[in-house]
Formats: sequence, C-alpha cells, structure tokens
Amino acid sequence: MSKSKLEYIWLDGYTPTQNMRSKTKVVNDFSGKLEDCPIWSFDGSSTKQASGGASDCLLKPVAIYPDPQRENGFLVMTEVLSADGTPHASNHRAKIDDDDNDFWFGFEQEYFIMDRDTQLPLGFPIGGYPGPQGMYYCSVGGRHTHGRDFVEEHADLCIAAGLNFEGINQEVASGQWEFQLFAKGAKKAGDEIWVARYLLDRLTEQYGWYIEYHPKPVKGDWNGSGMHANFSNTTLRTCGSKEVYEQICEAFRPFTKEHIAAYGEFNDQRLTGLHETASINDFSYGVSDRGASIRIPIITVEQGWKGWLEDRRPASNADPYRVAGRIVETVKTAKV
Repeated sequence: MSKSKLEYIWLDGYTPTQNMRSKTKVVNDFSGKLEDCPIWSFDGSSTKQASGGASDCLLKPVAIYPDPQRENGFLVMTEVLSADGTPHASNHRAKIDDDDNDFWFGFEQEYFIMDRDTQLPLGFPIGGYPGPQGMYYCSVGGRHTHGRDFVEEHADLCIAAGLNFEGINQEVASGQWEFQLFAKGAKKAGDEIWVARYLLDRLTEQYGWYIEYHPKPVKGDWNGSGMHANFSNTTLRTCGSKEVYEQICEAFRPFTKEHIAAYGEFNDQRLTGLHETASINDFSYGVSDRGASIRIPIITVEQGWKGWLEDRRPASNADPYRVAGRIVETVKTAKV
C-alpha cells in the first residue's frame, strides 16, 4: 500500500485581498487523477468564511498537479463551497462564464522579493536606496541582479509541476521580478497562477525571504507591480478587423469602475499615469502603448488584426479569477 500527500490549496475570506491557505491530506493508493481527489472540509471560522457555530466549509478539487518538492505529492487547487454544497461567496472561480474555454489568458505576474530581516526588497540597503531605476530591468551581473538563484528554482518547480510556464525576467526596480503563464480557459489560467504563487511563497521559507504582492511597496520613483492580463477569444484571434478590435476595446469604457474594483487593493498607488501606467481615473487604449489601460500588441496588428489584447491595469495582488471573470463578462457585451 502506497501513501500520497495531497496539498489542498484554497483562498480564504479576507477582503479585499484573499490569502492562500493549504493543508495536507494523506491518502492510500492514490491514482493521481483529479476525479479521485475527495471533497474535504476545513474550519471556515478561522478564515473568515463561516461562523464558529456553523464552521464547516467544503473544498472541491478543481485542478491537480504533481508536487515537485514532495515524494508522492500532489498540489490540489480547490474551490470553497458552503456546507450545503453551493459556491461560497468568496469563490470567484465559480462565477467565471467561460465553460467552453473560448477565452485564453496569459498573465504576467510581477512581484518583489523581500528580505525578512530588513523588510526591504533585495538590493535595498538599510536606511537608504540602491541606484535609480534603469539598470535593473533584464539585467545581468551581481551589481544589479538580485535573487536569480531563487527565481530560477521557482521556474524549475513550476515546469516540473506541469504548469504552462512561459518565462521569467527581472523587472524595472531592484528586487522586482516577473513570471509569465499561459492557459486556454479562464478558469485554468487562474488555477495556474495560484499554484505558481503557492510554489513561490512556499519556496521563500527556505531562503528567509517573503514575496510582496502589494502593487506599490516602495514609494517614490520606482515602478509598481502589476499582473498584466493578455487575453483573446475566437473573435480576437480570427477577426482580422481593426474596427472589431476598437469595438471590443470600447466595450471596456463603460465598465471602468467595475474593472478597477476587481483589479486589486491599493492599485490607486500604482495607476498614477506614471511608470508605464494609465491613470486609475481614465480609460485608454492604443497600439504598443504601455501607458494605456489596454495595449494592442504590435504583433496583433502585424498579423492583420488577429491576436490578443493586454489589459495593463490589474495589480500584482489581484485575484486572477476575478480579473479573468470580469474581462470575459465585458468582452461578451461588445457589439461585434
């Protein structure tokens, strides 16, 4: 008889920023298949998802990946259900209207690596600042590059887990990095970002560091962190029409406030109109424009208006389920 460790991962009920929680279930002779992962429960009164007098919440497995750091281990992404089996109010995955996986998403997850002792990003001296922005982006060498071994290890873990991991790069500020993931299906894209974040956060335990997802952790003339959402559906991938692209972009304008509400806490500190962002109070789009709300990639234009769009507004701490769900909802309102 063999034993396997199933790490059930879920999102808690804290608002407006949810946190990951996880616990391990040891099972006998596990097949490795999602359909053989049992429904489990947890104490919702400890995660702001239930009261103490009726504390049970349920965990419904929705995605499974091998756990590259554990022998006979698996990472099980779950949705939170109420005790009656209906989706909990904190369960934004269940609200996504993309059951046919027509929407494809590529998320660019930015983050800062923080030293637990100094409470500062890597490369920041105590009581001061490193050199100004300019030399850190995609840099090479110990003077400007901080945390590469850690980032490389995280990339290897994500690939070993079977995530559709697409790349890494150091970002504009010292100690700031990015990874990219792509998935066909809005729900799957959210699953993969959350599992990648889980592996990232768990890895910091070995280094004495932690990950800061706050979109503007360092005030002043430093870039903030986003989670740019590249998205497409069949129309965007095949239409071949500038007019259709503009109609879809315009569909976002009436829902600017709804998108900002879904795009992460403290995003007003990042979306200032500076540091490659549009103002949180405006809506704009443009070809190759990194200062716009939505960028139309030049590759899309060169391919004859067949490709994707990039919403640059989501913050690094945003829930990819909420981001994807809101984008799907808005694109479906476009009159094309």
